[in-house]
Amino acid sequence: MAKLAMIAFGGNALLRAGQKGTYKEQMANVESACSGLVPLIKDGYHIVIGHGNGPQVGNELLRQEAGNKVYGLPVMPMDYCGAETQGGIAYLLETGLHRALESAGMDRPVVSVVTRVVVSAEDPAFRNPTKPVGPYYPQAPQDGATYREDPGGRGWRKVVASPKPLEVSNIGIVEKLAREGNIVITVGGGGIPVLADGTGVEAVIDKDLASALAAVKMKASEFHIFTDVPYVCINFHKPGEKALETMTVAEARQYLEEGQFTEGSMAPKVRAALYFMENGGDACNISKTRIIP
Repeated sequence: MAKLAMIAFGGNALLRAGQKGTYKEQMANVESACSGLVPLIKDGYHIVIGHGNGPQVGNELLRQEAGNKVYGLPVMPMDYCGAETQGGIAYLLETGLHRALESAGMDRPVVSVVTRVVVSAEDPAFRNPTKPVGPYYPQAPQDGATYREDPGGRGWRKVVASPKPLEVSNIGIVEKLAREGNIVITVGGGGIPVLADGTGVEAVIDKDLASALAAVKMKASEFHIFTDVPYVCINFHKPGEKALETMTVAEARQYLEEGQFTEGSMAPKVRAALYFMENGGDACNISKTRIIP
């Protein structure tokens, strides 16, 4: 039976530093990212893809704010914005995959699943929201949301909870589609955060951890996290910086405890990799760094 690989695209797969996020920019980035999957597909892997949506959600919040101020349009909640960006990004990825496969002389069906991910209302993250979303403001708006001042002096920014993903809705269908030879796009942006009864919540789920959960539930053999750096490094941007070609689970745990990886950047990716490896995964790559038992 062909192996199944879960792929998590980082934000740079869609939008890079210094870009405005035009359709043309994002499409070019997606095509480049998708071409990197061709070797895995040629090797016979079944593929499932997750992706980030942070910049896109931020832009959507700005559009909603402008629409409300200028035209009186209603502002939609975070879960709805997550669903909107899931659909838009999935369209870009489907197009990029089609073009990459066509250039390689291959033909594989691609299907997208708008995915809800269940979280707990009792998750401590809801008592201490820390995930910044949307634009910067010169002062914290008095709209009932939680805002934190940016340490870099750029202003105030809305923060929401980032709860732990517990269950990926329809993951059985996703696995079935993938093992039948379809390339499946799922858990976009970490998934649409909902409670067990289906109620959406103001939150953002870490897309790497959600992708790791999906990989575990599907019993994927491999988990690949694509980032904008070639290797995981210790002493990053410091004297003695070292790129790691391989890293054992024990070493990864040690480096995390030492604070080698930055929160909001590499640390969540390493935690997602560890979750996968410690729950039945065979191997995981973060860019070119191979994590082994």
